[in-house]
Parts: sequence; C-alpha cells; structure tokens
Amino acid sequence: MKIGDFKMFKITVYSVREVEIPLFEKLNKDNFELNLVSEHLSIKNVAKAEGSDAVLVSGGDDTGKDVLEKIASYGIKLVYTRSVGVDRYDFAAANELGIKVANVPNYSPRSVAELAFILGMTLFRHVAPATYNTHMGDFRILPEYFANEIHDATVGIIGAGNIGTAEAKLYKALGAKTLAFQRHPDSSNDAVEFVDMDTLLKKSDIVSIHVPYIPGKTDNLVGAPELAKMKSSAILVNTARGPVVDNEAVAQAVRDFKIGGYGTDVLLDEQHVMDKQFDTLDDVPNQIDKDLMKNYPNVIVTPHMGFFTVPAVTDMISTSFENFKSTIKTGKPIYPVER
Repeated sequence: MKIGDFKMFKITVYSVREVEIPLFEKLNKDNFELNLVSEHLSIKNVAKAEGSDAVLVSGGDDTGKDVLEKIASYGIKLVYTRSVGVDRYDFAAANELGIKVANVPNYSPRSVAELAFILGMTLFRHVAPATYNTHMGDFRILPEYFANEIHDATVGIIGAGNIGTAEAKLYKALGAKTLAFQRHPDSSNDAVEFVDMDTLLKKSDIVSIHVPYIPGKTDNLVGAPELAKMKSSAILVNTARGPVVDNEAVAQAVRDFKIGGYGTDVLLDEQHVMDKQFDTLDDVPNQIDKDLMKNYPNVIVTPHMGFFTVPAVTDMISTSFENFKSTIKTGKPIYPVER
C-alpha cells in the first residue's frame, strides 16, 4: 500500500455494470487506479485482482474462504463491499488471513423503499393479475380485482430503520395508517406507531420487511406461524434478504389463499441466479424459488434491483472511495466491519 499516493493505489472492482462505469469515473476524485470487472467475483476470475492493492465487491460476489485465500496470496489485505450486506463473507477466513472488511451501511433509503412501496401497491390494487389477464386478451373486470383504497388501509413495517421509515412515509403521505415492529423502537420516529409483532401481523393490509439477514437470528423471521396471523387478503413484501422469509411457507400460503400476494426483490441462493438468464423458469436451480414464482401473478419477483438507482449507486461508490481514502490515510476505513 502506497500511503498518501492515491494515484498508485489500484482497486479491482467486481460486478460493474456498463451503466455504472461513468459514475465510477466521475466519482474517482482521488484518481485511484481502477480495474473495472463486469463479472461477479468468483474463484474462476479472482486472478483479475492480482497486482491490486484492494478489491471492491458487491452483494452478489463470492467472498468465501477459497476466494479470500487466493486474494490474500496476491498480498491484498483489503476486500471492501459497496453494499450494506456482508452475509456472504467468510469472516473466520478473513480474520485468519488478516483481511480487512468495510461496507456502505447507508445509501439512498428511497431506492429500496420506493421499490417495496411499488410492489406492495401493485399487489394491493391487483394490478399484476389484471395486466396479466389483459395481455392474454381478457378485459373483464373480475371480482378478484375489487380493492380497498390505501388511505383506508394499514401498513406494517418490520424493521423501521432508514429504509423502513422511508417506505412508511410514502404510505403515510397517502393517508395509510403505518405500524412498525422494531426490537429497539426509536421513540423519535413519528412516521410509525410501534406495536408488537402479533398486532402488526393481524392488523396490516400490507406487511413490508426491512431487517438484515443474520444467520441463526433472522432466518425465517416470517414463516408459517406468522403467515397464519395475517389477513387472508394481506400482501407480504420482502426487499431485505431471501432467507428472512420462509419462502416455501409463503408459496403455500399464496396457493391456499391464506394471504393475498407476495412481492419480493430477493430469493434464496441468489448467488446462483443473480445476473443470470435462464431459458425457462424450470432451469432455476432452487426448487423453492421455482415453486414460489409459479404463483405469478400473485407473486411478483424482481431481480434484486432495489438498490439500482442513480442516487443509491452514487452513494455506494462515493462511500466506498471514502473507505479506501481513510484506510490509506489512517489505516482504518470509515465503516469497518468486524465479526
């Protein structure tokens, strides 16, 4: 690492989409040497990082033991992410190899909040089945399109952090009652009314999840017991992580009309589907994901695109550069992650 000489500090960045390249160039105010790689980081292409001082990844990259060992063999000790989630890191391996990890804990909360809001409203007003039917030539106004209006509805937010609160404000602006469940409620948050989980599930017409995935703690946070407490017309939305919901139980609940629909931007085993194109749905590797998506149009799945807005990506890139700049100057990133 060349302390104080940013121009000679080389960062290999994985999972760079073509539309993001101008932002990387524009925001590189310290003139880091950037090696932009379009593919997700994997054991197959980790060699592209050789000769670099640092690696920058995204949420879909492989930062498991084998990959980290290879990176460490190149003398690289900084493997930072420009996302919030760090659940794909093998921290035991990182600690053993002396690899530092940093993340971007905050970026434009409206990006994910807006997508969650759109998924919720699309299902709440039965837009998905209606558009599916009209595109099949059926223009009847079917009984199942009969809907409430959002100002007469209750929305429950599980996890009222920055993103959850931003979504609650969108609904509240339209007149909806907004409830929230949080393990440690913030009394200064006036966008929601904090209640216990059972109350939220029973009263809400839309339930939206915004909690981090912590293995062993938030797995299947919403499963069969929680789904049974929801209204049969209620919409569930998940823009957090696939494993925080029991996807198999959700698929069954939708099939049995125990809930009104499910909108999600996240799936199980996303590393096997993210940025991939399959010939048919049957080629998707995870059977539970396939079962879930076969409930379309009452299940809407988007390809983990909640973060994919100009403001959010700008925040992710600029904060990542600040993490590297701080590390060069002080030996520590602004947002270190230690586990």
